[in-house]
Amino acid sequence: MSEHRYDVVVLGGGIGGYTAAIRAAQLGKTVGIVEKEKMGGTCLHQGCIPSKALLRSAEMFAAMKHSEDYGISAENVSLNFERVLERKDRIVNQLHQGLQFLMKKNKITIHHGNGRVIGPSIFSPRSGAVSVEKEEGDIETLLSNNLIIATGSRPRSLPGLEIDGTYIMTSEDALRMETLPKSVIIIGGGVIGVEWASMLHDFGVEVTIVEVDNRLVNLEDKDVSKELERLFKKRGIKLETGAKLISESVKVADGSVTLQVDKQGELQELSAERVLVSVGRVANVEGIGLENTDVKIDKGVIRVNASMQTSESHIYAVGDVIGGLMLAHMAGHEGIVAAEHLAGHQPEELQAHLVAKCTYTRPEIASVGWTQEQAEAKGHQVKVGKFSFKGVGKALVYGDSDGFVKVIADKETNDILGVHMIGPQVTNSITEAALAQVLNATPWEVGQTIHPHPTLSEALGEAMLAVDGIAISG
Repeated sequence: MSEHRYDVVVLGGGIGGYTAAIRAAQLGKTVGIVEKEKMGGTCLHQGCIPSKALLRSAEMFAAMKHSEDYGISAENVSLNFERVLERKDRIVNQLHQGLQFLMKKNKITIHHGNGRVIGPSIFSPRSGAVSVEKEEGDIETLLSNNLIIATGSRPRSLPGLEIDGTYIMTSEDALRMETLPKSVIIIGGGVIGVEWASMLHDFGVEVTIVEVDNRLVNLEDKDVSKELERLFKKRGIKLETGAKLISESVKVADGSVTLQVDKQGELQELSAERVLVSVGRVANVEGIGLENTDVKIDKGVIRVNASMQTSESHIYAVGDVIGGLMLAHMAGHEGIVAAEHLAGHQPEELQAHLVAKCTYTRPEIASVGWTQEQAEAKGHQVKVGKFSFKGVGKALVYGDSDGFVKVIADKETNDILGVHMIGPQVTNSITEAALAQVLNATPWEVGQTIHPHPTLSEALGEAMLAVDGIAISG
């Protein structure tokens, strides 16, 4: 058994954990980080980065099949999925190496192994030390003034549904597929579900989405959901909304899966080669020793205050393990808040509704602030501006003019309450809208900002002017 002492120990090497570790090191703290697998966590190895690499390949494949639209003849366009996977792995490995360099640059010590928080002991008079079990069986004890828990989350399953990793998969299992199925049923029409639906369909897989709610991406504005559903149907993606999976009906036989869904009291039978379960994520709060502390868990996630402190003030928690939006960029910011607070700073309080959300379907979706329904429920009298990408020259040049930008503002104060986009590359445009809300800008102020022509950003400028009925191209 060996013992190590740091100013800060971080349990979990995902984006929330490693960002917290780097910021704490920048502030002069000695830092140790515990990771049982590879540094980078779910986002780098089983989520954001690999899935976006696959989405880009799928997007390119779809575009090449329509190259004639651009006056380019490309004969015998075919998909080499093995090369697609090789490209994905190269990107992940490059980022992984870069992250390891950042750890060395900031003098952060990585402890590989399974970490558990331990209670008061001969090592420390209070809980918060971490016992690390190495793969070879050795035990290390890490002592610190502060602990940051960043253990992330895992895919959620459904009661009575057994995930076998081959025929019935989570998104993490799907990333390990070496060949593509001919057909797939995706259970869940949230962000991950629709991204996989878009990707697999572009790869040539027959896709059916089963969603218990009456619309896809139900955290987005209803107009965005309606447009996504229209465009998915136009592409040939089958949608079964308002349909609940009957878990006990799922059967695997002869290389395929059959199941039943309850759609408004009527049973429907569906079949496909594979089923992808995408019904959200669950915080990793088990098996990390929280029972040895007074850290409070509420509804399956660790409860924290605005500074990311748990009920034990020297123990912090960030990222998916505290629930909320479960976004990588939010986890990273929470890590910064925790590191700055434990170092004696007073970081700005994070406002979750001002965090931009992005969905990398084709077309992309991006939003920040309240939906129209949320704004009205909060008592706002709203005014709305909307502008279609069909009126944007760059979108026509780009070859993708579906979608729109929708701006919601308060009639009395003129404050921007929310911005919702669906269309080409909108994930690269949403930051302007997020900054406008942080700075309390009005639609008129954003509209008066000269947006260069021709660019896709013109859609946002015109939508802002449309709030007051003065869009030039509307």
